[in-house]
Amino acid sequence: MEYLHGMRRWLPLIVACAATPLVGQSLLEKAELHGIARSESIGHHGIPKSINAGPSRGYDMRYHRLELAVDPAVRVIEGHVTHYFLALVELDSIVLDLADPLTVSGVEQHGQSLTFEHMDDHLIIHLPEVIAENTLDSLTVHYGGEPGTSGFGSFVQTTHGGTPIIWTLSEPYGALDWWPCKQDLNDKADSLDLLVTVPEGQRVAGNGTLVAETTLGDGTVRHHWRHRHPINYYLIAFAATDYAAFNLSVPLGSTTVEMLNYVFPENLADAQAGGPDAIAQMQLYSQLFGEYPFADEKYGHAQFGWGGGMEHQTMSFVGNFNYELIAHELAHQWFGDMVTCASWEDLWLNEGFATYLSGLCYEHLAPQYWLPFRRAWRDLIIAEPDGSVRVQDTLTIGRLFSSRLTYAKGAYLVHMLRWVCGDEAFFDGIRNYLNDPAIRHSSAYTEDLIAHLEGTSGLDLTTFMANWYDGEGYPTYVLAWGLTGNNTLTVRLEQTTSHPSVSFYSMPVPVRITNGEQDTTVVLEHAFSGQEFTVHTSFEPDSVLLDPGLWILSGQNLVLHVPAAAFTMEQPVLYPSPVEEDLTIYFGTRYSGVVDLDIIDVAGRIQQRGSILINDQRIALRVPSLARGHYVARMRVSERTMSIPFQKW
Repeated sequence: MEYLHGMRRWLPLIVACAATPLVGQSLLEKAELHGIARSESIGHHGIPKSINAGPSRGYDMRYHRLELAVDPAVRVIEGHVTHYFLALVELDSIVLDLADPLTVSGVEQHGQSLTFEHMDDHLIIHLPEVIAENTLDSLTVHYGGEPGTSGFGSFVQTTHGGTPIIWTLSEPYGALDWWPCKQDLNDKADSLDLLVTVPEGQRVAGNGTLVAETTLGDGTVRHHWRHRHPINYYLIAFAATDYAAFNLSVPLGSTTVEMLNYVFPENLADAQAGGPDAIAQMQLYSQLFGEYPFADEKYGHAQFGWGGGMEHQTMSFVGNFNYELIAHELAHQWFGDMVTCASWEDLWLNEGFATYLSGLCYEHLAPQYWLPFRRAWRDLIIAEPDGSVRVQDTLTIGRLFSSRLTYAKGAYLVHMLRWVCGDEAFFDGIRNYLNDPAIRHSSAYTEDLIAHLEGTSGLDLTTFMANWYDGEGYPTYVLAWGLTGNNTLTVRLEQTTSHPSVSFYSMPVPVRITNGEQDTTVVLEHAFSGQEFTVHTSFEPDSVLLDPGLWILSGQNLVLHVPAAAFTMEQPVLYPSPVEEDLTIYFGTRYSGVVDLDIIDVAGRIQQRGSILINDQRIALRVPSLARGHYVARMRVSERTMSIPFQKW
């Protein structure tokens, strides 16, 4: 999902697999007709169920069939939903999530009406007989009414250009507002059929492949979408209005993927203009992370009346066709849809990666925007001193979808993992993560990702993640450098942190050394604040740049060119001497606080006096009014008095 913070979701239909059983066929045989039968451990297309998916409510969802009717001009929904599920324990009841504003008219199992209770946004269905463990069964819920609304809207009826539209947007907890479901990140259904009936002249966008548009003869048309990949509850969606449609073809090696676009007629030209960019983005992601995971069906965009976008599986809903928005939602098809965060606490696995992949589009396809992209996110993050990537409050929508922490800092965490692991190990580790049979088309925790990156890099990332994922804030660096030999530099690297949850960030810090014609980059393995490094170059440098490529999330860093004496000093270093107007006294980390300073001439007279706070390990003093001659700077700091002579020109 990407949304903007000022910057940047009738009549019952009669179909073959409704609640009434098919005569002469077992439940298992009926399930096989819809491609949902599998053994306990193997999912659709032979995909193993995630090792992370533990028993939840005693059953495992296998298949959803939503048969709904809506009119885009009326905020009402009617229909029924059939669920196939596998009992993980003996079951005498089934609990579904369904918001109280909706009315349940009946629940059926094999044509038999069941008793139920609907309260506190839960639908508790009482079974007439206990379902044995490891038994595949089904039931159908008939319901309707005016949906409630939560989160980002859940079920929205509005207009575009004066034309009515209805759309759904269920992330994170809003699916229950419009259909009876099981809101469990670790229980993906293996398969889905979505049938939505609307008035003639409307199109319905949905998941998977459009297999039929059936005119029913009563002024309505039933649109049937079929999806045969595991899908999470919040990624199921539809939108209905008078869409204009156009197709694109995306060549991916020997495969060609259909890119289907449903757009507002008034925005058709803008959408078509963005087509080549979307194609290039899908080709890039497929090259970096493996082929688009739903290539046998489609990818598409459906426009809706929202400022951002939502990564509904195989068909992202977008408010516009902005380059970065389209890249972000497409990236979710790998990170968020195929592999979904197993806990909302780990939402960065969805949003941090999708944000970072939109940056990779700049890096590979429009490199002039790559550095500004990182700089903009860096500036957003360091605008405040605190905040963890890990979502500690998963019930607050604003925190879950914080642009500063979940999106920007999450993306920077991905970027820094790439830096510390190295490109080869990083991309190999990410591909291994996406292809892990326990994770692919299932759900994952942060530790799953880190285990794969440690496997390819050989690193222990425990401390790194404790600092950057669990910890709050960021470091700020002060780098002091000076020439201490022939083409030899001494570099002292200090670090402060913006939040007490992290005392020190141990990081490899890139430093670029140059003289305008020649340059070299060294990486300083920074293990403690005040650490000194000796660097030999083949030329005499005149400037040093700290992390010019913005690999590390850090604050307003400072680079100081200091005299060589600063690295062996027992007391502060004053420079330059002789001085014309601006005098600097460098204290390093030995001293802090307020300096009481007197400038004394050779006759012992005080010419200037003041108290100055040490800032960034130094103080700056203007002395233009001093006459030419010799002086002493007498300082009282940290209960010590020191005197340093200097000359004024």
